[in-house]
Parts: sequence; structure tokens; C-alpha cells
Amino acid sequence: MLAFHSHNLKGKILEIGTGSGLASILNAKTNPSNEVLATDINPAAIECAKKNAEANGAKNIHFLQSNLFEKVEGKFDSILFNPPYLPTSKDERVPGNLNYAFDGGEDGRKTLDIFLEEFDKFLAPKGVLLLVQSSLNSTEKTLATLQGKGFATRILEERPFFFEIIYLIEAQRTV
Repeated sequence: MLAFHSHNLKGKILEIGTGSGLASILNAKTNPSNEVLATDINPAAIECAKKNAEANGAKNIHFLQSNLFEKVEGKFDSILFNPPYLPTSKDERVPGNLNYAFDGGEDGRKTLDIFLEEFDKFLAPKGVLLLVQSSLNSTEKTLATLQGKGFATRILEERPFFFEIIYLIEAQRTV
């Protein structure tokens, strides 16, 4: 996992697709004055993240089962998202909620593109987006989309893995 937690995020933090809750829990514990909202489409992931937060004493964190922004309200100072990005054909999908964790559709951008259409409505005027991106699904397209929406972008980290490079992209409004 790239270092969502190493960035000194302050204020209201939203993590879409929290999974086990690691990034949200670390952000909550690093800055106890933060208000952290962790969401996931998978109810089992939410239950796991709640247990992890309790076990680690993260008290300033709330959990919400939601498909992306479906049930989210308000504006956030930072939004974190590590989308399901693996290009996945129909015969590679697995039954049940686990599929949500990795299935990015045929080109790996199914969930990412929906997220990119909506996220800025939930980001405070001086807010920051931290987004995990794979080289498997056109980092250039993501950067161009963000820039087209008026965001300055930069790659904060990159890590090569077996068959891809994973990037941590930061996006901040320029207007």
C-alpha cells in the first residue's frame, strides 16, 4: 500500500473503498482532531474495518456502507481512493462481495471513471485528492481527466510490482 497515511491530512477525511480500514485508521490516529469517514460497498469490509478501528483505539472514525458517493453527504478536506483497477473479463470475476475489491471491468477503469465524474462535488474548495492508480489502466487518462476538471496533479510515489507500476496521485484544485 502506498503511503496514504504519511501525508499530513487534516480536517474532514473521506476514504472511499476502505477495505480493512488501514488508511482511515492511520489517518484517524495520526491526527485525533480529524473527522474520518470510511466507506465501502462491501458490508464485510465495513465490519472488518470497524473491528480494526476498535482494536487500534481509533475513535474519530465513522463507517458507512456505500457504493462510492451514494450515501455520502458533505464536503471533505481530503478524499482517498484505492479503486478496484484490475482489468477483468467476465470469466475472471468471482462470486460475492470479494469481487468488488479488484474488478475494474474490461479496461480496469469501470469504477475509477465513475469516481472521477463525482469526487469533486464532495471535495472542499482547497481539498486534496489522493488516488492510487495502476499503469494497467492509463495513468495518462486519469491525469488528463483531473487536469480537465481544473486540478493540478502530481505523482507523489510510484512502486513497481510484478506486472504493473502503482502510482499515488495527488490532485488539488487550481481554481
